[in-house]
Amino acid sequence: MRVAAIDCGTNSIRLLIADVDGTNFREIVREMEIVRLGQGVDKTGQFHPDAITRTLAAVDSYARTIAAKGVEKIRFCATSATRDATNRDLFINGVKERLGIEPEVIPGEVEAALSFQGATKDFNKVEGPFLVIDIGGGSTEFVFGTDKVEFAKSMNIGCVRMSERHFTGGEAEPGQIAAATADIDEAIAQAAKIVPIKDAKTLIAVAGTATTVAAAALDLPEYDRYSIHLSRISAEKTHAISKQFLAMSRDARAALGYMHPGRVDVIGAGALVLSRIMYATGASEFVASESDILDGMAWSLV
Repeated sequence: MRVAAIDCGTNSIRLLIADVDGTNFREIVREMEIVRLGQGVDKTGQFHPDAITRTLAAVDSYARTIAAKGVEKIRFCATSATRDATNRDLFINGVKERLGIEPEVIPGEVEAALSFQGATKDFNKVEGPFLVIDIGGGSTEFVFGTDKVEFAKSMNIGCVRMSERHFTGGEAEPGQIAAATADIDEAIAQAAKIVPIKDAKTLIAVAGTATTVAAAALDLPEYDRYSIHLSRISAEKTHAISKQFLAMSRDARAALGYMHPGRVDVIGAGALVLSRIMYATGASEFVASESDILDGMAWSLV
């Protein structure tokens, strides 16, 4: 069956079209656009009109691709920013008009389960239990389990939210880093009351922050998802790259060959979240996975 999954987060909107048959999975299309749907939501509690316009323009483009590829079933999931926005109906109705389906505003626990299913599919169960970390724009999911999710918690420490709350987009000042670190550490401590974050055998990190940190650690000249997928990045390198991104000017970050333009302003905060998680878990490394919630959504359709 040919299926389409659309994941609309706080920072990006992504499309996966795949042929799924039994245990066989063949990717047809995978696209991503940075639309910053969550622009200002942490402060105002509402979607900005410009953010809705940008996001629905991307949905228009995806609708054309879906029609051209002969997709049989579609699932559209919206996450952190849409959960928090009081005017979410403007966005939801816009999606309905374009795709003819109701977008699901999924709770953090459902997001966690789908991310876990997508992230762990390339691993042997003997490598479990797994801790899957999904650093999004608005929230970060902590998911623990081996065959299935056993514990999960979503915390509002995504890269966009932390950037808007603590940083200005240029070189980070020591006071800003200290305040962000305290904020992030408090959230991780809250998650750790529910999720046994120190008990995992393998820490898997998914989504753009983790894969960009992996690209930096691998010293890639440009973004290459095949080199990044299942790469193992040491805690030491993760901490060093976090400090490096925070110390760089905006122009210096933008000049990096592997850096997506839409991540330039938020990668410092995102890498800091990942670094603090590595400290808190005591993990010696993380495995970067390009399979995530999108893959989990695609599997859920058959």
